[in-house]
Amino acid sequence: MMQFPQIRLQSTSMKIGLNIEQPVQQIEQKPAVQSIEQPQAILDIQTTPGKLTIDQSQAREDMDLKSLSKRVEEFAQQGYQDWLAGMARRSQQGTELRHIEKGGNALAEQARQNSKGPEKQFNLGWIPSHFSVQLDYQPAQVEIEATAQKPNIDAQINRPNHTYTPGSVEVEILQKNALDIDFINLFPDEIGE
Repeated sequence: MMQFPQIRLQSTSMKIGLNIEQPVQQIEQKPAVQSIEQPQAILDIQTTPGKLTIDQSQAREDMDLKSLSKRVEEFAQQGYQDWLAGMARRSQQGTELRHIEKGGNALAEQARQNSKGPEKQFNLGWIPSHFSVQLDYQPAQVEIEATAQKPNIDAQINRPNHTYTPGSVEVEILQKNALDIDFINLFPDEIGE
């Protein structure tokens, strides 16, 4: 049996190991510092007070509780009217006495008229009379003016704190590559040729 010369190749692959350290990143963001101040609105209120007027002079007059000036005015007017009526009565009675010769009993009639008082009047009514108290009311007026104030806002931004540690990769050869060559069935004398 014939044996042929052979070359045998045996290779070993390289083995690589990787040591990987992951990068580390830290970000810290502080909140912004904010200050808000709201001034109060300016409020202006103008008030005109209400006015209530009560006039009860007519009611007081109906109850004969008249003011001094009214009483004096009425007495003066009544005195003037009585003076005019007395003058007219005396004039008429003087004329009657001048003509006494025409007959009649003028002196007795005049004595009866002068001694007789005025006839009393009586009437049923309400004291004080209806609607004798006068009321007048003017309502109050309120004017409001408001001026809004803008808020004072102060904001301070804080920058983020950023820390970064880069990662690394280390390469390590765990097994080197190799190639083994074997010659089989070669005679030593043939090798030289």
